[in-house]
Formats: sequence, structure tokens, C-alpha cells
Amino acid sequence: MRLVIGSDHAGYPLKTELLRFLRDQGHELIDVGTHGPESVDYPDYAAKVAARVKDGSAERGLMICGSGVGGAVAANKVEGIRAGLCHDVYSAHQGVEHDDMNVLVLGGLVIGQLLARELVQAFVGAKYSDGERYNRRLEKIRALERRYRRPPTGA
Repeated sequence: MRLVIGSDHAGYPLKTELLRFLRDQGHELIDVGTHGPESVDYPDYAAKVAARVKDGSAERGLMICGSGVGGAVAANKVEGIRAGLCHDVYSAHQGVEHDDMNVLVLGGLVIGQLLARELVQAFVGAKYSDGERYNRRLEKIRALERRYRRPPTGA
């Protein structure tokens, strides 16, 4: 699978480990940074991850910050992105199967490497269920995005 991965400084150590793990699993990776432990702002990297998923250059994305909360909030501001913060395996696969989650967000200061690998495996191995009730709910999410879309600034 072609994945985009990004992190802030707090998520950088876990991102480094997951890059190795995912490459060993045969995934194609786009690393949008950060590329070191210096302090950076998580919204910048969540936006980079979300943009690559939105434009189709990656099938799914991974965002890692300290708690995962900020990364999820920021990524979900991008239309078409369904980012979920997961700290258990069930949510990591169920989010894809039922909600078509396309960005997995992890708290690099909250979970360890072993759990992170299990979460990522569950996420990339899952497929959207594509049933009537899931499609109906997904369309309601898209309707919310359309309803609350802000007009471009400066127009």
C-alpha cells in the first residue's frame, strides 16, 4: 500500500520506528517530515499528510504527534479526510471497515512501539465494508462537510 506518514517532534521517534517496520512489510512510503527532534507544529504535518491522501498520491495516511489529539483535530479540517485517533487494535481496523477512515493518528507519547505496529497493521489490512448502512453514514459525513464548508478567503 502507498502510505504517507508525518509527525511532529513528539511523534518523531515512533515515526522513525514505523518507517522501518512499514518498509519491511513492503509498503511504499511518503515521509513528509518532520525529520528530526527539533520542536515543530503538529498542524503543519497533519496538513501535509491529509493533502497527500486527499490528492490521491497516497491511499492512506499516518500522523503521529504527542497525544494524537491535535493531529486528529488538524487532519480532520481537510475536506474528505476521516482521521481517527486509535489506541486499540479494534478501533484501528473498525474505523476503516465502518467509517472509511483514511488517516490513522497515533499518540507517540501514549503508546509503545509494539502496540503502534499492531495498530498500523490493523489499519492497513482493513477494507471498507461498503454496505448500505456504512455508505449511508458516510454520505451523511460528506453532507456535513458540504454544509459547513467555508467559502475561500479573498473571493
